[in-house]
Amino acid sequence: MSVFENSKFIWINDTNIDTYGEFYAAFIANSSPICSSVICRLSVDGDYTLFINGKYVASNQYGDFEHYKIYDEIDLNGYIQNGENHFALLVHHFGKDSQRYKRYQAGAIFEVCSGDTVLLASNENILARKSKTYISGIGREISSQLGFSYTYDAKNEDMWLFGKGTDFEKALPVSKNCVFYKRPIKKLELGNKAYGKVISNENNTHFVIDLGKEITGLLFFKIQGKAYLNIAYGESLTDGRVRKIIGNRNFSIDYFSKDGTNNFTHYMLRFACRYLEINATSPIILNKCGLIPQYYPTVRAAIPSLCEADRKIYDSCVNTLELCMMEHYVDCPWREQCLYAFDSRNQMLCGYYAFEGGNFKYARSSLLLMSKDKRSDGLMSICYPCGADLTIPSFSLHYITSVKEYIKYSKDVSLFYEVESKIDEILSTFISNLEDGLMPTFEGINHWNFYDWSPYSEGALFKNVAKEYDCLLNCFLIIALKNYKEICSIVNKAFEYEKELAKLKEATKNKFFDEDKGLFFVKEENSYTELANSLGILADLCTQDEAKAIASKLAGGELISCSLSFKCFKYDALLSVSNSYKNTVLEEIRATYLKMAERTNTVWETDEGESAFDNAGSLCHGWSAIPVFYLNTLTE
Repeated sequence: MSVFENSKFIWINDTNIDTYGEFYAAFIANSSPICSSVICRLSVDGDYTLFINGKYVASNQYGDFEHYKIYDEIDLNGYIQNGENHFALLVHHFGKDSQRYKRYQAGAIFEVCSGDTVLLASNENILARKSKTYISGIGREISSQLGFSYTYDAKNEDMWLFGKGTDFEKALPVSKNCVFYKRPIKKLELGNKAYGKVISNENNTHFVIDLGKEITGLLFFKIQGKAYLNIAYGESLTDGRVRKIIGNRNFSIDYFSKDGTNNFTHYMLRFACRYLEINATSPIILNKCGLIPQYYPTVRAAIPSLCEADRKIYDSCVNTLELCMMEHYVDCPWREQCLYAFDSRNQMLCGYYAFEGGNFKYARSSLLLMSKDKRSDGLMSICYPCGADLTIPSFSLHYITSVKEYIKYSKDVSLFYEVESKIDEILSTFISNLEDGLMPTFEGINHWNFYDWSPYSEGALFKNVAKEYDCLLNCFLIIALKNYKEICSIVNKAFEYEKELAKLKEATKNKFFDEDKGLFFVKEENSYTELANSLGILADLCTQDEAKAIASKLAGGELISCSLSFKCFKYDALLSVSNSYKNTVLEEIRATYLKMAERTNTVWETDEGESAFDNAGSLCHGWSAIPVFYLNTLTE
C-alpha cells in the first residue's frame, strides 16, 4: 500500500494567510500488546502540532516543495490506548511567500496505521474548525525571513483535543498535486526544559528572564492572573531590556491570559535567545518561564588536543553549529532560520569534523533540498524552500563546492547523480552569460550581487544596478568549474568546460591584476581586498612568485579585510602558498574568536557582534564556525 492511498488533503473554510486550523477525529485501536506498531504519517502546508489523547506527540514540518513534499512517519507507541483514541491536529498555514517558505494551497494530509490496517485517514469526515485560541489572519511578521508571529487567547480554550470543542464542521477536501517523500533525516528532538532566572521584576508587570546561555527551542510558561502579555526574546539586552524592535522586525508574541492558572507551550515557532521579556497590562504571578530545547540529534566527535583558549573557541563554534541545525541548516536561529548555500557550505565542512560519522546524512538532505529549488533564470534562490523572487548568483557557485566537498569527505557519489541536473543548470547559466571570456554581474532587482559583508563586496539589495565586471564573481566561477572538474574525475564523466575555463582564467587575470602593485582589485582603483586576492590565488591565476608576494600582504594585514565567514578563503590561500602560514592562521583565529567564546560561547555573524547591521547583528551564526576546520587540520 502506498502512502496516503486512502487519504485526502483537507482544510478548513478559510483560505487567508496566517491561518490556524484544528482537526479532530476519534479512532479505535484494539491489539495486544496495545497498538505497539501504530504509526501516523503526516504532512501539511506550513507547520503542525499533533496531539494524541490530549498529549503532545510531534511537531515541525520539514521545509519542502509540492514536487518534493515531505511527510513524517511518527511512532505513536506510548500514546495509544486500547479502544477509543483522540486524534487532534493543529496546523498553521502561512500562505505568504518568504525566504523559508514557498506559498501553496493550504492543506493537511494524514493517516494512522497499524501494519497494513488504516485506523484513520484524512477526508471530509474529519471535524475541522478555525482555531479559537490562535488568532488567524493577523499577519504580523517577526522578520521577513522568519515569517509570522502569533497571538494566543487562553480565554477561548476548550476541550477540543478530546472532541468537546464547539463550532466544528466537516473538513473540506482540497486539491494539491504533491509528490511525497519520507523525511530524509531524523526529526528534531526536545530536551529538558531550560528554566529562566528572573533578573528584573517591576511591579509584577515587567519581567526580564535570563536563560544563562543562548538556546534554540520552544516557549513555555506558567502564570497566574488575567492580563494581556507581550513576550519578547533576544540574544542580548540594551539598557536592561530585550532588543525587541529592530528596524521593521518585531521579536515578540502576544498572549491573552485567563483567570487562574495559565500553562502554555507553543510547539511550532522556535525562539533562539538568551533573554525573554514579559510585559503585562496587569500584575501577574510568574511561576516559571523558559524554553524547551529543540535540536537535531548529533554526537560530538573527539576533539583534537588543544590549549585552553583553543578549546574555548572550538566549543563555541560547535555550540553554534548545533544551535544552527533545525530540519536543515540555518544561518542564524534568532533572526532568520534560513538555509543559504554559502552559510551551509561552511557548516557542512565543519560538521564533517565536529560530529561523529561526519553528520553526512544531514548534509546530504540539505544539499538535496537545495537542488529541488526552481527558478526560470537558471540560478538558485537565496534560500530553500523559498517563495521570494531573490537570488545571490555567487551562492549558486558555492553549491557546487559543497557537493564536491560532500563527495570528498563522505565518499558517497550517489548524491551527484541526484543533483547533477541542478549543477548542469547552474553552470550552463553562467557559461551562456560569458562575454569575451568574462562573467558580468546579473542585472535586475531580484539579483543581489553579494559576496561578503566587506567593502566592494556587499552589492546592492533590491536595486537594479547596471551590468558590470568584478574579480570576485569571475574567481568564484573559476573555482566552481575547478570543483566540478574534480567531481567529473571522481564519477568518470567528461569535463565539458575546459576551453571556457582556460579563457576565463586568462581574461580574469588580464582584467583584474595590477602588475605594478602585484595585486588583484575587485573592480576599481584601490579595491585591493583580502577576498579578491585570496580568490586570485585559489583560482590559480598567479605565478608562484606572485602568489608568494600576495600571501605576504595577506598575512601582514595590508589589504581590506573580509568578514569572519569569508576568512576561510584567506586561510586556504595562505596555506596553499606555504604551510609556514599555519601559525599566522591560528593566531588570527585566536585574536578574533576568543572574545566571542568568553562572552557568549557562540560565534557571531561578524566580529562587531550585535551592533552590526544597525543593531541587528546576530550572536549565533553558523557560517562563522570555521575554526572547527582549522583547529582540526592545523593542530594535528
